[in-house]
Amino acid sequence: MELSVVIPVHNEQENLHGLIQEIDDCLSGQLDYEIIVVDDGSSDGTPGALQEMQPSFPGLRVIRHQVNCGQSAAIWTGVKSARAPWIATLDGDGQNDPADILRLYHLVTDSPEFQHVEAVMGHRRRRRDSAWKRLASRVANSVRRRLMKDNDPDTGCGLKVFSKQKFLLLPYFDHMHRFLTALFEREGVQVRSVAVRHRPRVKGVSHYGVGNRLWVGIVDLMGVLWLQRRNKRPVIDKED
Repeated sequence: MELSVVIPVHNEQENLHGLIQEIDDCLSGQLDYEIIVVDDGSSDGTPGALQEMQPSFPGLRVIRHQVNCGQSAAIWTGVKSARAPWIATLDGDGQNDPADILRLYHLVTDSPEFQHVEAVMGHRRRRRDSAWKRLASRVANSVRRRLMKDNDPDTGCGLKVFSKQKFLLLPYFDHMHRFLTALFEREGVQVRSVAVRHRPRVKGVSHYGVGNRLWVGIVDLMGVLWLQRRNKRPVIDKED
């Protein structure tokens, strides 16, 4: 198993079949992979839709949270259950282009320029969201970058490829997915940001607005700054 694709979903019944089919079309014959969909306590027809799809996609694994725990919890559940050493994550709304998964994977595993990089973060080029959502995201990213100094232009992009082992070293907390670059760098992991495609949402409703995109993020930001200030990484001088 080379790659585990982890997709956190909540009430995305209408988008799932098309997304899983796209991922399978892009990766089939290219990699030994699995797709892990973590259903984070959906209240629509998502569980039934996933159950119906499994016979058609042998590499599809489904994990279900009994209650909604949030995107970070769903990602953590999927990564912990993954069988491959490399993880690709993307959102379940179909706005991330699955064709970018293979490109990011080969960058982090094969590219000489990424030789010591263990986490590649997508940033959305030409975002296909409303002006209000783009503004809220721009303000939140600007505040975060100024304080965290992580040079990640778009932490809200769901498309990422990273080492499973390094991810499981990170401190887990709600909303940690918004700060993965800073958390990886805190552990000494080299991180690179790469432009990826972005598509409009065709079906379903976004789960994020200004309240949980900006204000909640500011509260979490204070906690991550606290973690950074208290990080001490010893340099080994000698081992006998």
